[in-house]
Amino acid sequence: MTPTRLTLFGWGILIVLGLLIPFIDWFSRLWTISMGLFTGVLLLDFLLVRKRPELHFTRTVHHSLPVTAWSEIVLKVCNKDNQTRHVAVCEHIPADFTVKDMPVDFELTPGACAKIPYKVYPVRRGLFVLPGVDIAVRSQFRFWRKKWFYPCEEEVRVFPNYREIGHYLLLAVSHQLNQMGIKEIRQRGRGGEFHQLRDYRDGDELNKVDWKATSRHGHMISREFQTERDQQIVFMLDCGRRMRHEESKRSFFDQSLNAMLLLAHVAIRQGDAVGVYTFGGQDKWILPLKQDDAIRKLLHHTFDLHPTTEAADYITAASKVMALQRRRSLIVLLTNSRAEDLDDVLYGMTLLSRKHLVVVADLKESIIDETMECPVTNMDSALRYLSLQDYLNQRKALQKNFTHHRIQTLDVVADKLPAALVNRYLDIKSSGQL
Repeated sequence: MTPTRLTLFGWGILIVLGLLIPFIDWFSRLWTISMGLFTGVLLLDFLLVRKRPELHFTRTVHHSLPVTAWSEIVLKVCNKDNQTRHVAVCEHIPADFTVKDMPVDFELTPGACAKIPYKVYPVRRGLFVLPGVDIAVRSQFRFWRKKWFYPCEEEVRVFPNYREIGHYLLLAVSHQLNQMGIKEIRQRGRGGEFHQLRDYRDGDELNKVDWKATSRHGHMISREFQTERDQQIVFMLDCGRRMRHEESKRSFFDQSLNAMLLLAHVAIRQGDAVGVYTFGGQDKWILPLKQDDAIRKLLHHTFDLHPTTEAADYITAASKVMALQRRRSLIVLLTNSRAEDLDDVLYGMTLLSRKHLVVVADLKESIIDETMECPVTNMDSALRYLSLQDYLNQRKALQKNFTHHRIQTLDVVADKLPAALVNRYLDIKSSGQL
């Protein structure tokens, strides 16, 4: 319990009056009476506010919130007391949330209810708890404020920003992914799986002509193929310390996770199954899924993953995936490597390429390209340029080694990863490489 400004103001007046007693004789009696009355009122007000208010709190909140996006929560409070309450309400918010429109002050008459909308901005994914509400009640004569805690526990899960992903998914549903640089999904007439026979059209390849059907029908008949279905994609998601690097206030890990979920949606719509293996301090295996709710299951399995401070062990991770994934699949490695990692990455992916088709999506920092474009004006900038050029040459040499071992690569900045990843998948599907 704390005194209000009114209490402090009253004590201040009494002190000033007390200082005047030596100069004015009759002030002594007046001060004694005033002191007694004020102390009595303070004590009465103190006793009245000690009773816990009968308030009831409920909360309306989506139990799945997107990270780095504003979401609204509505807190409802009802006054079960027989007197009007002037309260200040403050929700207990996790440290990883930014909050707007909280705390709030208002009056509640007996039996009345009030709704308090406020917004939260989670900056980190994971499982969080909203434990309850703090209130501060002002006493009847406004001399005291008493704080109370009302438990109102509720769990919320902060997922990858599905609103951002949802924009891509909406484009995918309407076949408009070309708006973000992704090629058209439908690849009619291409692929390796027979679909149907149809009349020959100008431009059809001669090796697609079915000569037996042509002889039976008396005119040229072509075979139409469709993209193979029921194939499997396994993502190897690096959770090591390299993925903690941030650009545009988002870590490489979060951007890779969003790109993975986008490609997972596209692949499942193509009839393929999607699995995930995480390594680098987070060892998790998710079997390939292709049901209608596969994306939801992937979200629930990955929403609380975060990059760690451990180094990624590519060779051990590749060995485990070889043991776990027996069927030939498309393996997509999402990582951010350095020069000292290149030999391990090459060895691990070469091991996987003996059985699987491997794509290495190796993120690079955008600052590298920006620095390379800066003019060289002094010794420091020259040394910086030469060191970055040496690093880029090492990456190019690694890519040539990957190509030599029939491993495909994507050397992209993080914001271009979603389009590049989906385009590569569609190229692989349409060409029948898998």
